Amino acid sequence: MGQDFTAAGLRRLHDVLNRHVESGRIPGLVALVSRGETTHVETIGTMRHDGGPAMSRDTIFRMASTSKPVSVAAAMVLLDECRLRLDDLVQEWLPELADRQVLRRIDGPLDDTVPARRPITVRDVLTSTFGLGMDMTALGAPIMNAIFEQGLTPNLPTPMPEPDEWMRRLGTLPLMRQPGEEWQYQLSNDLLGVLVARVSGQTFEAFLRERIFDPLGMKDTGFDVPADKIDRLPPLYAPDPQTGEFHVWDPAEGGRHSQPPAFQGGGGGLVSTADDYHAYFRMLLNHGKHGSERILSRPAVELMTSNQLTPEQLAAREKLARDNVHISFGQGQHGGWGFGMAVRTYRGDYASVGQFGWDGGSGTSTYADPATGITGILLTQVGASVPDGIRAMHDFWTTVYQALED
Repeated sequence: MGQDFTAAGLRRLHDVLNRHVESGRIPGLVALVSRGETTHVETIGTMRHDGGPAMSRDTIFRMASTSKPVSVAAAMVLLDECRLRLDDLVQEWLPELADRQVLRRIDGPLDDTVPARRPITVRDVLTSTFGLGMDMTALGAPIMNAIFEQGLTPNLPTPMPEPDEWMRRLGTLPLMRQPGEEWQYQLSNDLLGVLVARVSGQTFEAFLRERIFDPLGMKDTGFDVPADKIDRLPPLYAPDPQTGEFHVWDPAEGGRHSQPPAFQGGGGGLVSTADDYHAYFRMLLNHGKHGSERILSRPAVELMTSNQLTPEQLAAREKLARDNVHISFGQGQHGGWGFGMAVRTYRGDYASVGQFGWDGGSGTSTYADPATGITGILLTQVGASVPDGIRAMHDFWTTVYQALED
């Protein structure tokens, strides 16, 4: 086996990432890239904007939406064991979602509805097409206001309630779209955690720990950070978009992850480390195996990491990525979506077709690429209120792919 990365390529990777930290816009970062037998880690900068301890390989980060590709594995275990089927109706476990009404128009009043054409299935939830989600093009619409007011999404002043109450509130709302009609973000990934808990009879975290985290040795991954590890969690910053001034969005001590949450959110609730996420994505690249132990079946991995959506279902996502590229800072242009993650279906940047993974609004990016065997993980503590963390992600991937030894 020859070199996996060139020395010059890894130097450029370091220099480019270092430039982001030197600029003062990103206090610190941890980056991991692996291929074959080679794993290369960069730790640059500090935990806090005003200095403080250096970033280290075991720094714990809020994974935000990069929770999605990891938490979805719990559902794949249930599919493998035939405790769930893709086209089962979810109302068997989530009766709150039986007999849905659907808005006539997405910006209309909540009582102007038609009956759903069919019930919601497991597949609808796994593919983020069950009919409700975070539609950033419909901000201010009554349905979006209701989602925020009910505490159905993370990162708002309203804390998310415990799962049964969350489901009750979700059940009071009409759907925005007919089941299976259109890809919509976020809510399906949180809903999946409730589904897994009800099917398994365990909390979502207990099931993930037993079936995914412990077997993979993901010892620092969970929904909260215990007191004896809290010093490894940096504050999360949301800089002011106008002035660039650093504001602490979430402190470590006394912050969102300092105690177990009422709601274990599969859409964005995990904390983790570069090495823990590396173990997970390497398992996916290894067709579901970790060493000699099988975590997921090969077909389960192939299913979750391949595009599951029709052009019609994807249209809204494509529109969001392309027409609002100035708002998303260029994120989301992959062409496909599997279960809980993006799947690249066309060559739109330096990455290969077939690359899968996702990015997080806390400044995290996690992907693996079967075509080249790369896993890449970039973790920062700067939220997407400004483009700085996302620009670092784009530059990370641009340099990672150049560092490949042909």
